Amino acid sequence: MSFQSLGLSEALLKAISKKGYTTPSPIQQKAIPPVLEGKDVLASAQTGTGKTAGFTLPLLHILSENPKEKYRPIRALILTPTRELAAQVYANVREYSEFLNLRSAVIFGGVNQKPQVATIRQGIDVLVATPGRLLDLQNQGLLSLKRVEIFVLDEADRMLDMGFLRDIQKVINLMPDKRQNLMFSATFSKDIKKLAHGILNHPVQVEATPENTTVEAITQKVYRVAKGKKTGLIIKLISDGNWKQVLVFTRTKHGANRLCEKMVKSGITAAAIHGNKSQGARTKALAGFKSGRLRVLVATDIAARGLDIPLLPHVINFELPNISEDYVHRIGRTGRAGANGQAISLVSADETSFLKGIEKLIGEKIEVEIIEGFEPDPNASTEPIKPGQNRQRRNKPRNSNSNNSGGNRNSRNRNNKNNSRRRNDRRN
Repeated sequence: MSFQSLGLSEALLKAISKKGYTTPSPIQQKAIPPVLEGKDVLASAQTGTGKTAGFTLPLLHILSENPKEKYRPIRALILTPTRELAAQVYANVREYSEFLNLRSAVIFGGVNQKPQVATIRQGIDVLVATPGRLLDLQNQGLLSLKRVEIFVLDEADRMLDMGFLRDIQKVINLMPDKRQNLMFSATFSKDIKKLAHGILNHPVQVEATPENTTVEAITQKVYRVAKGKKTGLIIKLISDGNWKQVLVFTRTKHGANRLCEKMVKSGITAAAIHGNKSQGARTKALAGFKSGRLRVLVATDIAARGLDIPLLPHVINFELPNISEDYVHRIGRTGRAGANGQAISLVSADETSFLKGIEKLIGEKIEVEIIEGFEPDPNASTEPIKPGQNRQRRNKPRNSNSNNSGGNRNSRNRNNKNNSRRRNDRRN
């Protein structure tokens, strides 16, 4: 099948050819035709399968068929969970609409809103946005969604993971009831299907790959290692292999910072990317990684979602995620666009249950290797350490009969601060 056979306009075919694409990916073949027919679509596709073009191309085709040149209201809204994904989707919109008379803009938090507002006031057809900044500008009366014809909810599963359900509902209430809806998600969980039921109207359901499977082009391996030896092992693997482009996942922001610092001290150029980093720092780190100035990018799950890094050869799970589906998202960063990739996981004893859950989800056993000098601790507990467990033990009062109320109050204060941080991370 060719792009010409999908019924796209000559202007879009010219842009596609300029990017060097000749054959649509499976998700593009399945999603583009029903979108062009004006139908609602619920699509499941792993990262790296070309899903962005699966909704961008037909969306631009529809808008260009009925242009609004004099006054340009926002006619298409693409909602994404993270700033990086919003920037990447916007880049695709710009590239594919190069030969069309359509205007587009992207808005997200962490940067000055004035340039974004100025662009919107000039009139745009397509808006790519994160929920926080979108609602902020709407509440200020700086944009209107009353003329939206096509609504795209990208990375819907991550939207729910990040607590955006209420924001999504607010956005939906700001748009006309009569519109075309497209929802893209890596998985079809019960929550996703429930969300789709409330948004989509008799949707066409398409899947590029079986649900929760990993990309065949990815070689997966587990290194069993003592918890305290993980840093030494990852530095050895990267140095001995002379790996040039490695995406490393940690569970926490502080863990990402610590690992990054130790890598730099070992002579490996690295940067961390997470919610506590400014947008400028995140953009700089990603640019350095893509250009090859940085060999390693250490990231948390939320920060890495939506990163578009072509031909990424190596992904390392410094710590396994406690949610099995996140493993599929993580390793989907490599093995993209038909290229081969390697996904490595450093697994300590307390992550044993996480590994079993992942293997059950993907339906296969992952090859295990032990490197001399970095052996796992035979006496370590296989009980998973819960978030905050060590901190609670360390802060436990020596005298349990004294200062009890103060201890509870301090705990509440810490919880309030943590909750505030999580809310701020979500308001991107």
